[in-house]
Amino acid sequence: MSDCKIRGVVPPVVVPDTPDHELDVPSFERLINYMIDAGVDGLFFLGSSGEVVFSTDERRDQVVREAVRIVDHRVPVLVGIIDTETERVIEQGKRALALGADALVATAPFYALGGPVEVEEHFRCLHEALDAPIFAYDIPVCVHTKLGWKMLAKLGAEGVLAGVKDSSGDDISFRYLCQENEKLGHPLQLLTGHEIVVDGAYLSGADGSVPGLANVEPKGYVRMWKAAEAGDWATVKAEQDKLNELSHIFDVTTGLTGYAGGVGAFKTALWLMGIFDSNTMPRPVKAMEGENVEAIRKVLQDCGLL
Repeated sequence: MSDCKIRGVVPPVVVPDTPDHELDVPSFERLINYMIDAGVDGLFFLGSSGEVVFSTDERRDQVVREAVRIVDHRVPVLVGIIDTETERVIEQGKRALALGADALVATAPFYALGGPVEVEEHFRCLHEALDAPIFAYDIPVCVHTKLGWKMLAKLGAEGVLAGVKDSSGDDISFRYLCQENEKLGHPLQLLTGHEIVVDGAYLSGADGSVPGLANVEPKGYVRMWKAAEAGDWATVKAEQDKLNELSHIFDVTTGLTGYAGGVGAFKTALWLMGIFDSNTMPRPVKAMEGENVEAIRKVLQDCGLL
């Protein structure tokens, strides 16, 4: 199953919470349908934008169960099985597959930190234990380990990995990975998680994108992907430039850091657009309010989304 060819626009789905911190299923359904109707090529649940590290096992199961039900085979369902160490990741993977996941997304271990040998063996263990395509999630800012491009290419060539979701911020490494992937016959599906420079990643040879901003504006990312497929690079750049104006929802707020300012901006935008019933954040993160909400409202208005 390692020949899974997931490509195109695969947003990391933001998860709506009720004010009492339960899963807001009606809002979740509206968001999923909003993105599928816009033409996305897949959906990634329980990633960084999907509150995976805030979620109990019961909550993870609920998110995957509802996601699979709502998607109903219209697009592939990727599920993050992110956990501290290998055995826990395998356990998460088995639960996700039992609930209907089409592919799995895993980071390097991030508590008992090892070296390159241990990280490579981690992915080999996942491949042996889980009968599904596995995407390596390169996000060193969160897990404190950078996945080397040579290792990723090697694991792709051997059929251990089906793809990579790159959120490393290392454009040089990603470019090298794209080139090596071509030399090896393109065994990996390479997806960029950097929503602000997707155009550059496509030009480098990426097979798609995992843009959090596509929760708010999926149509622009779909148009950009179609233009890239057609080799229309002027349109690719123009679409990216428009999306980057919308991305200022991240920097018009004040007094917020990390998750509160990033995913908090997504949730507040979706709430203002009527897709979410509230902008509640997982504890202990506070929801945006007051001037920060109004600042995001203005960006949405300026970009024609309100």
